[in-house]
Amino acid sequence: MSTRQQSARTRIRRLAIGRLISITGGAAAYTALNFTVWERTHSPSMQALSLLLTFGVAGLLGSFAGALGDRFDRRNVMIWSEAISASFFVAMVFTHAPTTLIILAFGSAVAELPFFSASRAAIPNLVDSEEQISWANGLVTMGVHAGIAVGPVLGGVLLIPFGASGVFALNALTFGVSLLLTLTVHGNFQEDRTAEAASADGDASILAGLAFLWRERVLRRMAIAWFVFVLGMGMSMVADAPLAEFFGAGSIGFALLITCWGSGSVLGAACGRFMNARTEPVWLAVASFGIAAAAFGVGWAPALPVALVCLLIMGTSDGITMVAENGIMQRRTPDALRSRTMAAFEAVLSLGLAIAYILAGPVLRAVGPQPVYRVGGLTALVAALTLSPLIRLRHAPEIEPASQPERHEEDVYEGSRRFTSADSMDGEPVGVLGATSDRPAV
Repeated sequence: MSTRQQSARTRIRRLAIGRLISITGGAAAYTALNFTVWERTHSPSMQALSLLLTFGVAGLLGSFAGALGDRFDRRNVMIWSEAISASFFVAMVFTHAPTTLIILAFGSAVAELPFFSASRAAIPNLVDSEEQISWANGLVTMGVHAGIAVGPVLGGVLLIPFGASGVFALNALTFGVSLLLTLTVHGNFQEDRTAEAASADGDASILAGLAFLWRERVLRRMAIAWFVFVLGMGMSMVADAPLAEFFGAGSIGFALLITCWGSGSVLGAACGRFMNARTEPVWLAVASFGIAAAAFGVGWAPALPVALVCLLIMGTSDGITMVAENGIMQRRTPDALRSRTMAAFEAVLSLGLAIAYILAGPVLRAVGPQPVYRVGGLTALVAALTLSPLIRLRHAPEIEPASQPERHEEDVYEGSRRFTSADSMDGEPVGVLGATSDRPAV
């Protein structure tokens, strides 16, 4: 099937469905893993180690994984990533020891990294116009977080009759289904890798995305804000199983905590259809305050239902920030660097998560689960205040690529985008997709 025969909406919907299926299985499997580790060891340190290796340390390798999406065909990278991840969960089916399970889960998490950065980097190339970027990000994020909403309950329910091995087998199957859906997506997952484009990139190194992330002031501010955010909120992830136990809710209560957050994030991601290049920074800043308020709510909740409502609000706010964040990053990053920049951003967050998970065990033992959520609320508030200046970007003028003047000395040229000094907030360029794209510039 050619690119013309398959519409952009069809391509994005298939990616979103694939994410829904795969993340549902993954959320079920990680719920089963984390609760099984807690049940067999009853150790906050082992719980933290599980999260550290699956969500923390693995992400630190993101810059290497992101290079795959910029150097090779992103569609092939995504396919191989899912196939290898599935093989690790097949191995987990036949494993009982908690430490071995954690190591295999770490391998799967590393194998998944290229998929995440490559798929996010591909979205601007798979849509027909820049106006579809927020919609596409919203739809794919809805698929991801619908899986997060359904998966934990599925994992909690299946854990009782089938055990952890049955849930791991289900996840391996969902990886296969997602892989088949990815095979049916036809289109340009990246711009043509011509010599001219490569020279425009200016840096083919693995760490080029990290360098670009630091140079670009808006992306740098976002990375710093979310790094601070995860220092506290990462510890609250470790506190979820003890929080469910504190309320006397067991494995089902643990699943409900994650499900409420996931359900809210689906609602938040749906707001992507109302976003555009000018409003994304506003949505990002406002919703970040919503996360902070909800975290404080969980920290002082008198009963489980109150905590669940707060997590629903937190998830809604989080879903909004994720769609806005993706759109801002995609619009401001050249295609030749996009996968590495996305991966570098995730690596920064993973470093914060790794620190949070290391601290979580001692802090949790010292103060208990609810005070840990209050710490998360505090770091989320600091992040929200850091992101607030981005609201000014809504007033920044954009240049239509079709009407751009020829390059002059005072122009700033980065990859496939051109900016002038007029397109700035305090001298920071406001990006639009450039005319070198293989689809019509807007």
